[in-house]
Amino acid sequence: MSKIGKKIIEIPAWVELKINGSLVHVKGPKWELSHTFAPGVIIKVEDNHAITAVENEDQWNLRGLSRTLLANMIEGVTHGYEKKLLVMGVGYAVKLEWKKFTFALGLSHKVNFDVPQSIEAKVEQDAKWNHIITLNGIDKQYLGEYAAKVKALKKPEPYKGKWIRYFDEKIKLKPGKAAKK
Repeated sequence: MSKIGKKIIEIPAWVELKINGSLVHVKGPKWELSHTFAPGVIIKVEDNHAITAVENEDQWNLRGLSRTLLANMIEGVTHGYEKKLLVMGVGYAVKLEWKKFTFALGLSHKVNFDVPQSIEAKVEQDAKWNHIITLNGIDKQYLGEYAAKVKALKKPEPYKGKWIRYFDEKIKLKPGKAAKK
């Protein structure tokens, strides 16, 4: 059984935490987040520490989840989160103009993809002419969902090595027909 729910969450001095029933509002130097936790989850704040608990044992599995969500909210408003994507492929390109990505992914048309207001985006090019997309945001879940949507525009193609992938993700290239001989 996981013991994540027992861990104490440190609340920095510059973070303000307000609890109103099951609604938790966290305000920090970057921005502010709020989340409605499941009924039966109890969040106690004592001396810059937060502890999660549940009312009865039927909701025991929500204790660790609630603790992790609250810790992610505090981390997001203090430091923020970052996801990097790598666009690899001959002829693949990305442009960022006015909070909108324009992808050239080997299709007959360009693919336009809007960037939400809560996410900051930046596009760079490395020495091998690959494009690196850097996404920054305060909400870990929303940032991860958006990065997954961008990645889904072009799934990994393991024979030619053309894809959009996470920067730290490793994809092994498969040998083609020539390796059969």
